[in-house]
Amino acid sequence: MKRYIWVILAVVTWIGLAVFSYRWASAIMDSIYAYRSPFANQPVPAGGAMGKPVSRHVVSIIVDGLRVDTAANEQAMPYLSQLRAQGASATIHSGTPSYSAPAWSVLAIGAWPDLSDGPALNPEGDALVTLWTQDNIFSAAHNAGLHTAISGSYYYELLVPSSSLDDVFYTKDETNAGDQLTSDAAVKFIQSGKDDYLQVHLSQVDYAGHHEGGPLDPRWNAAAARADGYIRQIVSALDLSRDTVLVFSDHGHINLGGHGGQDAIVLVQPFVMAGAHVKPGEYSDINQVDVAPTLAALLGANIPAVAQGRALTEMLALTEAQLEAIHQASLAQQKILYQAYAAAMGVSPAEVTVPAGKDPVWVYQAALQQIKNERLNRERLPRGIFAALLGLLPIYLIIRYRNRSLVWIFAAIAAYLVIFNLRYAVLQGRTYSLSSVISSNELISSTAISALIAFFVAWLIALSGLRLVTRPPLQAANFHIALTFITLYVVGLPVLWNLAYNGFVASWTLPEMSSMFLGFLSILQILIIAFAGLVLLGITPLAAFLYQRIRYRD
Repeated sequence: MKRYIWVILAVVTWIGLAVFSYRWASAIMDSIYAYRSPFANQPVPAGGAMGKPVSRHVVSIIVDGLRVDTAANEQAMPYLSQLRAQGASATIHSGTPSYSAPAWSVLAIGAWPDLSDGPALNPEGDALVTLWTQDNIFSAAHNAGLHTAISGSYYYELLVPSSSLDDVFYTKDETNAGDQLTSDAAVKFIQSGKDDYLQVHLSQVDYAGHHEGGPLDPRWNAAAARADGYIRQIVSALDLSRDTVLVFSDHGHINLGGHGGQDAIVLVQPFVMAGAHVKPGEYSDINQVDVAPTLAALLGANIPAVAQGRALTEMLALTEAQLEAIHQASLAQQKILYQAYAAAMGVSPAEVTVPAGKDPVWVYQAALQQIKNERLNRERLPRGIFAALLGLLPIYLIIRYRNRSLVWIFAAIAAYLVIFNLRYAVLQGRTYSLSSVISSNELISSTAISALIAFFVAWLIALSGLRLVTRPPLQAANFHIALTFITLYVVGLPVLWNLAYNGFVASWTLPEMSSMFLGFLSILQILIIAFAGLVLLGITPLAAFLYQRIRYRD
């Protein structure tokens, strides 16, 4: 029985790893879908309005998925280029997860996804969408006695409380036909003269990114050109001497189409503002959280209570009184937000002083970030020690029991890594981020195929290099066990990093998406390798047994 102890332990361990990996991968995604802001059950109270509206009508146009390079292409979007030339422009920087629903929440609430309480991922079903619980640009406008409207994706019906809206048009059509209906409805809203703030959402560029080949396909520019025509149609209904229009997107797309991750191209978006009280010019980069406070300043409404950005006053021609009102509103709003966050984190807020001439947003957000970092560091230290011990123990055992056979085992593992990543990144053109995830089932099936192919090749290399078929069956099985365990260890290193950095699942804050995705991808590989290891554990000694029977018979 003692002779088979390693075989028994391997079988039990691999079955346990496969089950645990499956449950852990599911728990990670479930926790991100279910993530709620620390303010979910106790919304931050809104402040008072800043004064009278600066513009008669304010219209924001979101061109879903529009990249900065496409927005700057005068052949694809000539009218947007015209608006840029006569208005203010900048590049927006956004954060992760870079999906539409989180970005829409950031743009309207002014807070990053871990505080906005909007969806952290694009929902896979309507039931997963939760109405915004936090103060947003629509509720702020309503609090100031203004009328609001939305024309665009039906998802907004699932996000924005109806009590904050006066006129709506929703469509599930993400193609040009849907954008035509959206644009027509927006023009009617403008011509009615009732709505002080109107948000328009055009979908077909994002549709081209997902379903028509992505930004490198000619259909992408064609969709952008049609969207440009609708921007012209909407803006033509305005009087830019009295009205203000803002055009921006929610995220970019990788070259093959897709978004959601930390890829540089999906985390920058175009921003153009033109019309009344706009100071033309090209400006320094801004943040996605700056859009909501800027809209609030134009509308004279309160800054959304959870906003972490600033009003872009450098782009606006305002009086000293208006600038002072914005400064005082920002100071009060940031102080309340900081104190609310400290309370949610269970710590006493420090005394924060805003030096003369300093933007209160930068000062208070730095203090808020310090609270967050201190808690993260406290939690990461014990997780990091635990992960380091798990990572170092196999290295000790490998060094302690090293022999020449390890050369072939590590050669086989190197082949696994090369083949898996060659198929993943080169042949399939995927990025190591959520941007390449079409669906959870597609990611699992694709990863499983890549891992099975790569591990089978690694097994063949070990089988040949170590001449396992010439060894006694039990010895051949033990070498296979060593190959599988060491492969699991090497593949599992990103899992340990994710564990140390983000914990087992998302809890009071969202995970850092780069390390989370690499860890998640490795967990899926571990599940497949453990399964393949079990299957090949039966084949390896059987191959050795049959080979020797045939050789001895001859």
